[in-house]
Amino acid sequence: EVQLVESGGGLVQAGGSLRLSCVASGFPFDSYGIGWFRQAPGKEREGVSAISNRDGKPYYTDSVKGRFTISSDNAKNTVYLQMNSLKPEDTAVYYCAAVGGILASKLDLAWSTERAYDYWGQGTQVTVSS
Repeated sequence: EVQLVESGGGLVQAGGSLRLSCVASGFPFDSYGIGWFRQAPGKEREGVSAISNRDGKPYYTDSVKGRFTISSDNAKNTVYLQMNSLKPEDTAVYYCAAVGGILASKLDLAWSTERAYDYWGQGTQVTVSS
């Protein structure tokens, strides 16, 4: 059974930090790409960051560059999203997702596209107060 389980969300003041974790099971983790998406109330889900477990290359949306860092521990089947200098506009439910196959090898083109992903977690709430 495929599972992606997010944790680490919570309430933090602006300028603070959180580290999200995504623990994966049920698929060959080291050949997949893992992405983080977020959805704020009334808004569409957007890609935040992704990492290729094949080569470790990270990807970020412009609004989080320099503040968020994605990393992967293939031995633990876990991807982390370190979020620093958080802003109220970062408030959202954060989801991790996994993409395999050909799209995993073309993650530079596919990483921010929801439909590219095969599996999704249930999400974790991040709330940043001003």
